[in-house]
Amino acid sequence: MSPAVPGPRHAPARGKRAFAATWWGQAWVAALEDSTLDAGRLSRGRTYARKGMVGPVTVAPGKVNAAVQGSRPRPYRSSVHLPVLTNPQWDTLLDTIAARAGHLAALLDDEMPAELVDDARHAGVPLLPLPTELDPECSCPDWGYPCKHAAALCYAIAATIDTDPFVLFALRGRGREEVFAQLRALRTAAQDTSAPPAPAGIPAAAAYAHWAEEPPELPELPEPAAHTTALPVAPPPGSGLAAADLERLMADATARAARLLTGDTADLHLTQHQDAVRIAASNPGPEWFHHLIQNTGTNPTAFARLTRAWRHGGPTGITVAEQPYTPDPTVMKAARTALGTALSEMTDSATHLRAWRNRLTLTDHGIQLRLGPDARWYPYLQDDDGEWWPAAPADSDPVTALTAAWSQNGE
Repeated sequence: MSPAVPGPRHAPARGKRAFAATWWGQAWVAALEDSTLDAGRLSRGRTYARKGMVGPVTVAPGKVNAAVQGSRPRPYRSSVHLPVLTNPQWDTLLDTIAARAGHLAALLDDEMPAELVDDARHAGVPLLPLPTELDPECSCPDWGYPCKHAAALCYAIAATIDTDPFVLFALRGRGREEVFAQLRALRTAAQDTSAPPAPAGIPAAAAYAHWAEEPPELPELPEPAAHTTALPVAPPPGSGLAAADLERLMADATARAARLLTGDTADLHLTQHQDAVRIAASNPGPEWFHHLIQNTGTNPTAFARLTRAWRHGGPTGITVAEQPYTPDPTVMKAARTALGTALSEMTDSATHLRAWRNRLTLTDHGIQLRLGPDARWYPYLQDDDGEWWPAAPADSDPVTALTAAWSQNGE
């Protein structure tokens, strides 16, 4: 007798109206609805989604974004974050898919096999979102968790997840083409049995013991150059390279190498985007600043804001400007208490201090403090367009950071 083939898993009935037809699409909706007790905001989010108030959706690793039209003329920027899988988790997930031919066949048909989700979960890999993993964010003044705009985005994306379950893979960090390419590589590696065995090598303990007995002599480090010499030859004609630009890059490389020799590795692992901001922060001149914006494809205002963030806080300043996170609640509570006491001495009027994730905002004065991963507070000021700009260097004391922003704001 052949084993019974399990039937399709029934989709859970969640919400007053289904926004997804498949079980995996409604599992997304279930995670949203289980993540909050605020039924009112969920209800308004469903209404917004049904009325088509959610704009085009962009899916990226760990985040889905869209503009959501609210009561104001200008739409709000809403997003929902989901943790990406680590490389070991991806290895486990790919092995789980490759272990059963039925898993791969279902994915090729744009279906999410329930058995795959179960197998991955038992192996410690959450493919479908857990209620505690969905992390909404919105530019609206509603501090609900989620607000109605982020809830509308969650409902709207459910239909896309219905038709393309690889949206879930993309949110977890890898898209359709990358997943299939890695599955093909696994299959090729499993079929290739003709490769010669790897050399035995030398046991690490023995190699280290030999080195410890006769350690090699290290050469003396040269003194850093006091200045950068001119180029030995001129750039090739028609190359588009200017001698002055190359000499500036030589001087920059020399300065970075000198910092590395002293043990300063702060800018050793910068991305191309971050390195462009670093160069712009060194005041290379308006022409270079323009070229850096043009060649990185960055919005000029956003690039200028990151440049100021670097000047006040280096690589950590960029992280604080771009990546909110949820810190230890006790740290935030202690900071709010200290700031409340300081504000009572600085102003006679009542002040409203609003907290969201790692940010404390003095809404009546356009001042915001952001707690960085280095346990320092970074002061920000709000401009006339509602955008937040780094205002001063960070400080481990939130009151000192507030005082710096307060004086910059002319209070």
